[in-house]
Amino acid sequence: MWWYRFFKHVVIGPALRLACRPRVVGAEHIPTRGPAVLAANHSAVVDSLLLCLVSRRPVHFLAKQEYFDGAGATGRARRWFFSAVGQIPVDRDGGDRAGAALDAAAALLADGHLWAVHPEGTRCADGAVHRGHTGAIRVAAATGAPVIPIALRGTDRVNPPGSAWCRPHRVSVVIGRPLEFTGTDVRADTDRLMGEISILAGQPYVDAYATRSRR
Repeated sequence: MWWYRFFKHVVIGPALRLACRPRVVGAEHIPTRGPAVLAANHSAVVDSLLLCLVSRRPVHFLAKQEYFDGAGATGRARRWFFSAVGQIPVDRDGGDRAGAALDAAAALLADGHLWAVHPEGTRCADGAVHRGHTGAIRVAAATGAPVIPIALRGTDRVNPPGSAWCRPHRVSVVIGRPLEFTGTDVRADTDRLMGEISILAGQPYVDAYATRSRR
């Protein structure tokens, strides 16, 4: 994870910390060792970067397959970057096509790593927490890893919808207590998880999938 640390501490992290001045609540809920699923709401591109910034341990994500499929020099550079920092490509159409990515996430957890996911599956620009996809619960139940709900507040002001640029604005990262799931009813468990994230975020919960962002 040399490249991960390099980007976190030298290239991206210092600028992100200056722009966002993150206020972190509940950092003690992320275990210092062993597997855990970090499940967070998703309002802006910087969300994933902030989770990496505030976690003392390396964090692995599922990244949309489009990030790995680009052609030309730009596509190769982007593919190299996401691979170098430990991201896992996933087909966002879900179903069986996402199985390989979820298997990779399960393998990460089995090796004692942190896996982070945005269960909504896309960025939500309406100020609400939306219905989550069930992959996080299925993987957590299969591996026995705890699920830690996390709320990111104010990131939509840093990286507004449709904008490729970041603007200085203070954000909050609220980390909840670990939750345990058996996987006997993954839909109900996912709804419970999203309800917890909604409470931590101080945002209303909408029991409908968010409209997918293609950016």
